[in-house]
Amino acid sequence: MEVIGSDEIDSPDLHRSPRLSFFGFERWQTRNASFVQKTLRLLNYYARLLAYAAAARPEIFHILWNYRLEYFDRTLLMLYYKLLGKKVVLTAHNINAGKRDSNDSWLNRLTLRIQYRLTDHFFVHTSKMKTELVADFHVPEQNVTLIPFGINNALPDRGLTRAEARRQLGIGDADNTILFFGNLGPYKGVDLLVSAFQRIAATNAKYRLIIAGKPRGGCEKYVSGIEEAIRNSGIQSQVQLRIGFVPDDRLEAYFKAADLLVLPYRFISQSAVLFMAYSFGLPVVATDVGCFSEDVIEGRTGFVCKPDDPVDLADAIERYFASDLYQSLDKRRQEIRDYANERYSWEKVGELTLNAYKGLLQDQEPIRPRADDLQTENRT
Repeated sequence: MEVIGSDEIDSPDLHRSPRLSFFGFERWQTRNASFVQKTLRLLNYYARLLAYAAAARPEIFHILWNYRLEYFDRTLLMLYYKLLGKKVVLTAHNINAGKRDSNDSWLNRLTLRIQYRLTDHFFVHTSKMKTELVADFHVPEQNVTLIPFGINNALPDRGLTRAEARRQLGIGDADNTILFFGNLGPYKGVDLLVSAFQRIAATNAKYRLIIAGKPRGGCEKYVSGIEEAIRNSGIQSQVQLRIGFVPDDRLEAYFKAADLLVLPYRFISQSAVLFMAYSFGLPVVATDVGCFSEDVIEGRTGFVCKPDDPVDLADAIERYFASDLYQSLDKRRQEIRDYANERYSWEKVGELTLNAYKGLLQDQEPIRPRADDLQTENRT
């Protein structure tokens, strides 16, 4: 196996096996790098990638993400791989992100169609994503494999206690603490969470809200509106705004200090933050979008509410804090971790991935496990 990546994903694990080779085609660039420096690094990356592909021994190219020249990657680069005789596998994290972000265009859809037409096999994480891929882009159903979203078990865990994590973040031991974590943008619905929190904070001074993450590109005005809404609503003393990138070594404190993660999204296919919470045993309140209703088990791992409805979101948060799930949270955290490690195990992901590879190499449909082998398949 050969992995192409950057310094961002490089780690000792990628250098321990003689059967795995890591190629770091992109190096960290300083924040004050000039336009010329950035351009040269970008061109250097693509030059190395094209040269690698021409001489590469692997028969399967598995694309996890397109790179920075999105339209080039979807079209000419894909065509180049096919002309080299490669089988191309694509993990589709979003079927059409432009539709999600309300900036879809004919060019975006055209380049997606080209990439999807040139792809030999797809991996998606939800049944709705598979349906969208088949219905909107006419991908043959047999070319799509549904795989679980692998649990994030690589996050740093230094064994912080809840009390220690709260001291680091300046949160009281008795506070009912709600966390929003992730990139900030309109489709994430943080404005809805602020409106919902305003309702519940008015009746309980012990509620605390932490909003941690950085604005998505072009969403600075949206974040400014959230900050203004917090100031104008009189809940500043109960809200911590931690706007900016959160390094991995700080994640543990946020997820262990919180009593609840809230995902108030307006639109989503799947969210890695949900599984990040599960890896720390943190319950979740999520809106009924994407496959959250399948991944959040009512009363066991959290609660689901209506999308785009701050009143129902507030009710779901209060329902959680009145539930046995919250009252016995110390014990239930381990149950959530165990549930997630079983259902979203990398062993299942690996088995499905390997079977799809075998099917492509044998020039036949991928071998699929029996329906009763995977709980994820049963639920979807």
